[in-house]
Amino acid sequence: MAMKIFFVTLSMMMLGCTNTASSDEWITLFNGKDLDDWTVKIHHYEAGNNYGNTFRVEEGMLKVRYDQYEFSDEFGHIFYKSPFKNFHLSVDYRFSGEFEDTAPSYALLNSGVMFHSQSAESQKKDQNWPVSVEMQYLADLGDGKRTTGNMCSPGTNIEFEGKVYPGHCLQSRKKALPKNQWVTAELIVNGTKITQLINGEVVLVYSHPTIDGNDQMVKGAAAEFKQGGKALDSGYIALQSEGHPIEFKNVKIKLLE
Repeated sequence: MAMKIFFVTLSMMMLGCTNTASSDEWITLFNGKDLDDWTVKIHHYEAGNNYGNTFRVEEGMLKVRYDQYEFSDEFGHIFYKSPFKNFHLSVDYRFSGEFEDTAPSYALLNSGVMFHSQSAESQKKDQNWPVSVEMQYLADLGDGKRTTGNMCSPGTNIEFEGKVYPGHCLQSRKKALPKNQWVTAELIVNGTKITQLINGEVVLVYSHPTIDGNDQMVKGAAAEFKQGGKALDSGYIALQSEGHPIEFKNVKIKLLE
């Protein structure tokens, strides 16, 4: 998701070594066969309604498609069944196909993974986005201006370089890669510190996610998800549908102590 992206240059200190995991055991979240461990929530529909077969499994991949309806604002997410606290998540993604031109223009070659999110079931029918933090995935538009592995904050705040970041999206240092190319995105949540990597390279570090009780971007959230200043130290993981076809595979996680 992207409204207005702010470019920030990261200091070399913040791009130092990262302690990635306390265990070598990866847990597979997407089995390549079905969506049994996942719950879909699409804007205007109740949790569990995979409207238009938006999320589907084909050729061992979790695909996002819009061939059974005309997309406008049916922003969707597919949530893994269990919440997580401290973890190392790895996801391979690839943009493909053609953009739904009835979708908002910022959604072009745009998707992501939400974390520290409320559950699918806690979202109201007409709630547009889950209160969460997003590791944003973008593909290049051909002009070399975009970056990927950004942070966006629907209904939340984060701290960057010691203070609350004022914008909705925080741009990483990694240039977006071309459409149709597989990209490995990693997310390391270790206490209050969050590290994001693209193809093994650290691209963004920030910390201390909290709920922003005054954020007007998320429409229709229940009062419990509007408690401004409440720390977010755990929650659900969700892959996004925003209007451009995308595939996901190798969705796996390591639990951190």
